[in-house]
Amino acid sequence: RILAINRGEKKGCLTVHISIDHEENISWISRRIHRRPSIFTAELRAAVEDGYKRLLVPALERELRADLTAQAEEKAIRIFGHNLRQLLLQPPLAGHTVLGLDPGYRTGCKMAVVDATGNVRASGVIQVTQSDSARAAAAKAVERLVAEHGITLISIGNGTASYETEQFVAALIRTNKWKNVHYLITNEAGASVYSASALAKEELPDYDVTIRGAVSIARRVQDPLAELVKIDPQAIGVGQYQHDVSQKELKETLDATVEDAVNHVGVDLNTASPALLGRIAGINTTVAKNIVAYRNKHGRFKNRSALHDVARLGDAAFTQCAGFLRIHDGETPLDGTAIHPESYTLARSILTELGAAESDLSDRTKLPALS
Repeated sequence: RILAINRGEKKGCLTVHISIDHEENISWISRRIHRRPSIFTAELRAAVEDGYKRLLVPALERELRADLTAQAEEKAIRIFGHNLRQLLLQPPLAGHTVLGLDPGYRTGCKMAVVDATGNVRASGVIQVTQSDSARAAAAKAVERLVAEHGITLISIGNGTASYETEQFVAALIRTNKWKNVHYLITNEAGASVYSASALAKEELPDYDVTIRGAVSIARRVQDPLAELVKIDPQAIGVGQYQHDVSQKELKETLDATVEDAVNHVGVDLNTASPALLGRIAGINTTVAKNIVAYRNKHGRFKNRSALHDVARLGDAAFTQCAGFLRIHDGETPLDGTAIHPESYTLARSILTELGAAESDLSDRTKLPALS
């Protein structure tokens, strides 16, 4: 409420005052200053009243409102951080070939087909809000993409023309009786920011800015964390009055939230992007790019120890990051867990005591017995 009041005042819609019993306060101050009757009583009271109204009240109002605003901002930023964490930790819908739709009226609905590994297989633009003939052509285009690429999920951005696009997709699924094709509405906040970024140009150099937005909408349902870390947290849209709080404190909180979420989940060392790797403890942007360069040159990492061969990744950085980097189907199943390499000897001893093998760590059916 405080932030709402402040915004209304800034826009000139409100005039804000603190409700105080001024007469009672003036009388109380006057009694404290002159306790005995005096021929200057009237002058003293006038001086008190002037100082109170002209100096004291405005100063107290500023102090009180500043304190209330600081409390409101602190709570709001905490809520924004919580909201961002919820977005980042949404469960991924892995294994789907996704058709990402970025709805629009004038420019049409942008499409991008993204396979289960995140690669773009097809793209285009359809018109679903105009004439019947345009909608019919759009339906044929989507039907062809579903047949050619085995699309199982359609992700619709929640921006302009989202409702009309949802109606179009729902009717298409119903008409074709697609039992294995489903759709969902996806929060597209930040997609346009990503699509125009240098990172998007580097990742998708062959695609138009508008198509990159559709790619982001598709990918963020496959792996929300991996896709959203590419976007400035402040551009994702994490709550009302986001732009009314201290931007410095907001940025610090949101950046910390992203890093906490990434390290909480961990990342696949052999598939993670530089943007994702750069959020891991002990890894900066340069080292993240060096990891990807090493991976491209030497192939997939087979064990965590190979990180020592990455340029600028020293022992201290290895100690920080190793536990958050996962290697699946590597030389040891322990590399696919959150167990740090320095604790492998202890972990193996515990497995021996339990009568289990390291390979059991990769078998989901045996994990409950080890917990």
